[in-house]
Amino acid sequence: MEFISQPWAWYVAGPIIAFVMFLLYYFGERFGLSSNLETFCSIGGAGKFVDYFKIDWKQNTWNLIFVAGGITGGFITSQWLSPTDTVALNPQTIQDLAAIGIQNAGDTYLPDEIFSIETMLTLKGFIILLVAGIMVGFGARWAGGCTSGHAIVGLSNLELPSLISVIGFFIGGLIMTWFILPLLF
Repeated sequence: MEFISQPWAWYVAGPIIAFVMFLLYYFGERFGLSSNLETFCSIGGAGKFVDYFKIDWKQNTWNLIFVAGGITGGFITSQWLSPTDTVALNPQTIQDLAAIGIQNAGDTYLPDEIFSIETMLTLKGFIILLVAGIMVGFGARWAGGCTSGHAIVGLSNLELPSLISVIGFFIGGLIMTWFILPLLF
């Protein structure tokens, strides 16, 4: 269990990711989680109202199984393979987060100042999460995929649109971290 519960070195995880990418390429599939949103909408009957969702969702069954595996793996990891909820953060990061009002940074994966039920039920918390969700969902569809799809699949296929998207994700993250987040808190 010690081997599984510790972070894997790049020379172990990297080739495993490359092998999975090769298998997906070999079988003509593409990795990406955001495409499952349209599959879920299609399953839910959105195709009756919007032509975009008139797809044969059964062609994406493999990706739904991947999502189910990710959720199951995350649950197993959080319940039985995580020795603690503490996140190893740089002391400067903890100090910077405390300066904008996020206390106890690193004590848990999800800070209470953003993700607690009490915060979500405030007008400010609700609006932040609603706007963030819309921006992430819209951005993923506009970019033609999510960060993982572009950064792992698109870049490994040497796709220029994925490179542009990843650069945009990075710039957006920097703007959010250094300019917008301090204004929100």
